[in-house]
Amino acid sequence: MKDLNNKIALVTGSSRGLGKEMALRMAAQGARILVTYNSNEAQALETVAEIEALGSVAKAFQLNVGDVTTFDGFFMELTDFLNKEWQTSKIDILVNNAGIIANSPVSETSLETFDGLMQIQLKGPFFITQKALEVMNDGGRIINISTGLARFSIPGYGAYAAMKSGIEAYTRYLAKELGSRQITANVVAPGAINTDMNKTALEKNPQMEQMLASVTALGRVGVAEDIGGVVAFLASEDARWINGQRIEASGGMFL
Repeated sequence: MKDLNNKIALVTGSSRGLGKEMALRMAAQGARILVTYNSNEAQALETVAEIEALGSVAKAFQLNVGDVTTFDGFFMELTDFLNKEWQTSKIDILVNNAGIIANSPVSETSLETFDGLMQIQLKGPFFITQKALEVMNDGGRIINISTGLARFSIPGYGAYAAMKSGIEAYTRYLAKELGSRQITANVVAPGAINTDMNKTALEKNPQMEQMLASVTALGRVGVAEDIGGVVAFLASEDARWINGQRIEASGGMFL
């Protein structure tokens, strides 16, 4: 039996990378997926096709998580689709995955970089969740994505880690406030992952991957497949008693 049979999951930033893997893993468990992308529609449609090849269904929507003024229109489009095509007005799972990363020392971080991170990594998920709660079934799941960098420190990621630390605190408040609706809220915090977001940095500095592997108990840098299953589990009924938790999936970095 598929654990997520006919559940509807909205996964932001799921056209590629970690978000795509999360979407695929939930689809393999029977979930119907609402894919979002910022600019690359073709990539999103490829993800939809892969989901459909697994025997599930999906729909791609454009969403810029850094622009809160577009959220009302996005959710109107989404609920209109749900009503017309999937004969429902509700979702069951929200994964706040979409994001960007920036690497600069605190002394060199520009206001523009800081504001961009805040818009996409903190303000966007906060208000997307607020809107999603209006169309989420009781007993639903909220899964926010943080980073191992909120626990350990690697110079250059101060602003990014600060936003993710905010997401972790926000998640605990969601768990507390939504308990009466039986909606759980948890955080997954990946360690170093070799995805397209980090590919450039790893290619520019070949020694970086070796260093990251050396401080990881399992001896390697992670891949997207290491994270998707964790999210799919938290979305499942088996995880119903996990709430307000930070789950680090880092292979044991800096233990």
